[in-house]
Amino acid sequence: MPSEFLKGFRVLDLSQFLPGPYATQMLADMGADVLKIEPPRGDPMRGLNPVTNERGPAPFHAAVNAGKRVVAIDLKSDTGRDGFAKLVKASDVLLESYRPGVFERLGFGRDCLRELNPRLVHCALSGFGQTGPLRLRAGHDINYVAMTGGLGVTGTKDNPVTAFPPIADYGGALQAVAAITGALLGRERDGEGAYLDVAMADAVLAWQAYGLTQANAGRVPARGGDLLNGGAACYQIYATQDGGFISLGAIEEVFWQNFCRALDRDDWTSRQMEPMPQTQLITEVAEVVAGHSRNHWDDVLGDVDCCYHPVLDYSEVPDWPQVVDRGLVEDGGSIRFPVWTDGRPPPGRTPMQEVSLADAIAAWT
Repeated sequence: MPSEFLKGFRVLDLSQFLPGPYATQMLADMGADVLKIEPPRGDPMRGLNPVTNERGPAPFHAAVNAGKRVVAIDLKSDTGRDGFAKLVKASDVLLESYRPGVFERLGFGRDCLRELNPRLVHCALSGFGQTGPLRLRAGHDINYVAMTGGLGVTGTKDNPVTAFPPIADYGGALQAVAAITGALLGRERDGEGAYLDVAMADAVLAWQAYGLTQANAGRVPARGGDLLNGGAACYQIYATQDGGFISLGAIEEVFWQNFCRALDRDDWTSRQMEPMPQTQLITEVAEVVAGHSRNHWDDVLGDVDCCYHPVLDYSEVPDWPQVVDRGLVEDGGSIRFPVWTDGRPPPGRTPMQEVSLADAIAAWT
């Protein structure tokens, strides 16, 4: 089971908001013992409540930190620093998301951590990285994606459109987990820890090879004008009569042929590779799709091999047959670790547990 992969490894999580906590939650899902350290005032995510827009504990904070123990430590106090040092000595991994230089000012720079625990895998997860002219610049997901070129080719012809959920946050978390697990494997070989500088902007930049390769060949991708970002009729989102939408990903010729045949429009078949943006062809397909409801198109295309799927609202997702079968969505909207192992779905998580510093130290030393 995934919950056994990292059993026996101890992880200190000094991150806030979404990226770091999601990364350490994945480590917890794979069996690591994760202790999340928050300042006395708590992770700011506790008060950021876009889920319900109400005052009080934010439900997403509890969701993204499920499977962990949480302790409040004042790293500016002698007691807090002494207790934290004891935890570092007993840890395998430390993930922090401070702005570059802050952790050093708290007295726990790279040299200090290496002295406390030479086998420690220290992951510094930040927006732009620990080096470069933007290393100290404040930012959020939208800014990191903007730097990579990805935002510039996402959206309509007139305007870029922000992606949701925040891809740099989740991409940075995934990159951190990949680097941490690799470093732990390397440590098993040579016994040495590692310092990992992971930037959310870098993580999304690493996904831009397709567009940068195009640009290097002299053809800069145009927003709403290329195959994968709105310029093709065969790879498109279409509105239905009842205000819904359907998605079509019929890139391969056979899928496009099957789609055209299902709509009794064989005359579209030979037009799949017309120059992009395929404004006229997209308009023709859109007019046909707009003539019927989403349920109608589900009946017509649901069993056709053409890379079709209705665009679901969040209210529909938990009860969607494929989602139910995979067993990932828990009550309240939390999502389990998205990996089946040996034919079995992932287990549920234990709720987030608040603990004292004394209990945290006792458990690890």
